[in-house]
Amino acid sequence: MERTTSLVFLVSLLIIFASVLNQAHTCVDNSLGPCKNCDERCKAKHGPLSVSKCNGGDGMCMCTYECVPLLPAKVCLGAIDMCTDKCPLTCCDRLCAIKYKNGRGGCVDYLGYRMCTCEYSC
Repeated sequence: MERTTSLVFLVSLLIIFASVLNQAHTCVDNSLGPCKNCDERCKAKHGPLSVSKCNGGDGMCMCTYECVPLLPAKVCLGAIDMCTDKCPLTCCDRLCAIKYKNGRGGCVDYLGYRMCTCEYSC
């Protein structure tokens, strides 16, 4: 049962990671200058799906467009200790957070031993 739980946990992490990579972000470019020919300049710079808007307050052209998100930090794996009754999943998670920046821990069965494993940004 624990091996199945670990496998489900790892598959869930993979799905979440893939969904984050496929998300588009909206960016705004407000460095296009005055409003004259705003839409044409916006589409020329950021593509035909971009949307222009003339800011009435200062008369400047703003362009909203779909942009590529920043790639997430590389994720590394490590093991720090054994998971025991005295140090269950919550303890393991806390130890990983202490040892590694942005560390998250989990208990995984490995060759008959319950290891406390960590995922962290590296």
